[in-house]
Amino acid sequence: MGNADYAYPSAKVDGGYHQVAVPPPQPFFKSLKYSLKETFFPDDPLRQFKNQPPSRKFILGMRYIFPFLEWAPRYSFQFFKSDLISGMTIASLAIPQGISYAKLANLPPIYGLYSSFVPPLIYAMMGTSRDLAVGTVAVASLLIASTLGTEVNADENPKLYLHLAFTATFFAGVLQASLGLLRLGFIVDFLSHATIVGFMGGAATVVCLQQLKGILGLERFTHSTDITSVMRSVFSQTHEWRWESGVLGCCFLFFLLIAKHFSKKKPKFFWISAMAPLTSVILGTLIVYLTHAERHGVQVIGQLKKGLNPLSAGDLVFSSPYMMTAIKTGMITGMIALAEGIAVGRSFAMFKNYHIDGNKEMIAIGVMNIAGSCTSCYLTTGPFSRSAVNFNAGCKTAVSNIIMAVAVMVTLLCLTPLFHYTPLVVLSSLIISAMLGLIDYEAAIHLWKVDKFDFIVCMGAYVGVVFGSVEIGLVIGVVISLLRVLLFVARPRTSVLGNIPNSMIYRNVDQYPIANSIPGILILEIDAPIYFANASYLRERISRWINEEEDKLKSSGETSLQYVIFDMGAVGNIDTSGISMLEEVKKTADRRGLKLVLANPGAEVMKKLNKSNFIANIGQEWIHLTVGEAVAACSFMLHSHKHNPAKDESEHSV
Repeated sequence: MGNADYAYPSAKVDGGYHQVAVPPPQPFFKSLKYSLKETFFPDDPLRQFKNQPPSRKFILGMRYIFPFLEWAPRYSFQFFKSDLISGMTIASLAIPQGISYAKLANLPPIYGLYSSFVPPLIYAMMGTSRDLAVGTVAVASLLIASTLGTEVNADENPKLYLHLAFTATFFAGVLQASLGLLRLGFIVDFLSHATIVGFMGGAATVVCLQQLKGILGLERFTHSTDITSVMRSVFSQTHEWRWESGVLGCCFLFFLLIAKHFSKKKPKFFWISAMAPLTSVILGTLIVYLTHAERHGVQVIGQLKKGLNPLSAGDLVFSSPYMMTAIKTGMITGMIALAEGIAVGRSFAMFKNYHIDGNKEMIAIGVMNIAGSCTSCYLTTGPFSRSAVNFNAGCKTAVSNIIMAVAVMVTLLCLTPLFHYTPLVVLSSLIISAMLGLIDYEAAIHLWKVDKFDFIVCMGAYVGVVFGSVEIGLVIGVVISLLRVLLFVARPRTSVLGNIPNSMIYRNVDQYPIANSIPGILILEIDAPIYFANASYLRERISRWINEEEDKLKSSGETSLQYVIFDMGAVGNIDTSGISMLEEVKKTADRRGLKLVLANPGAEVMKKLNKSNFIANIGQEWIHLTVGEAVAACSFMLHSHKHNPAKDESEHSV
């Protein structure tokens, strides 16, 4: 059966043929340098500077810091026409969204427009994505409102609240730029896809519920974000509901959803969905102005200041007792904004088949938030809705962000008085319409079908946000995700391998039922590095595999177990606890009359086994390049010596 009939020359058993090599020793600092390079510089960003004259190195350095210098010389009028259309289209979306999201963050509406002017200009020079449209986002706005609102009431102390929002944006930018400069972008990967789906869905649900304040025309509302507090606040004030505001809000929400549905069904009419928010603002403003609805309970934005962003560097708070709140808010919002911006940029880059540099993106987003905090802007990133419109409008480069910024500048200089009569209920409708797209139930269903644990992560984040707070939901999602990683490390998979008939291939017998077991030989695959966290588990699991195999052989009356082969191909590394575990397993195997054999150990594993003298202990002849060679060697020994292999080994050593 299997490879039982293979003849195996003794020369191979003596290690003279196909011997597994121990890598030559490397100086400590050379190994450390290699490890650090692979950890922080896997893309080798300095490769382009090698063997270049100083003038060329300067040009390449400037292009690395300011990526627009790379494509600007090739920029054409055809590109400009496409970017002009895209820029004007996203400006029509950015203006109403900026005003809406500023209200969501409990900030004056004008700061939403400020935040759509300076950051896009900086990103256009430093960003690597052609499609990312920069601006404020609903989730970050909600996070700012919920975290800062617990310490400072925006209505009672608006000046301090505003300054803390700027300070939080500054710290978010510092975090984002630092992650890029220190090449620590992999930290963002701890926000798994399942966590982001659940968190975004929960945040969108909370945001939609909070917009009932604007839809129903309520003046007093809870500052809590959990669903219980929000619904209590809504239904405890039924006597203050304004039917005029409700009717107006429902009509505009219906219009926005119809426009979005139509554009989704017919993608070439994407501009209908893109223009719908600005159209709603214009229509709502005209209706209120002509009917004087503000006198009948319909709340309006009111006076907006004309002029460009005032400087706010002197407003940053570094000594207040609230500074730690600003730092915490900046850390949380910065990570979420960074994850969203990079994910959106990578998604559209994949569609157009180009590459974006994650570390450059972090630096660009960080710098634009640092600069924004000094010019009266709050947190910005690349929202999906605006970037999708930019992509569908046919943008070619980041110049579309510059066009959008110019349009916002014109609005700030000339058009802000026109928003005086814009009803808040229209802004609430805009937010609800945008947030419904973030509740991705199809992604949740997909997670359930593919990976139940990912679904639990997703629902944990969702429930935490909806019934607790945005911070609780985020922590739950991250903790469950990390718990899963720890389980993968602490409880690695082990499996029994069998031989695929008429081949030298060995595979998991559960995955391939046709795979044959080898009489007298147990082949175990260890599917993870062996560390202190899983060494004890692996020792117990290996012992159980051996017991089960011996019981099965006894019950079937087949040849008794003689050899245990470990397929080490997936064991990328091993620590001292893992080596101690292997030594204990070998001693146990020796006591039971079994021979331990290793197959396909990697360079790092061989280096450590050699330094610990485990190779000398087990014998170089019992370490093989492949499972097939190990099985052939054991089969040869079984057919050559019908008695105990451990006894053979002791006689051979004598």
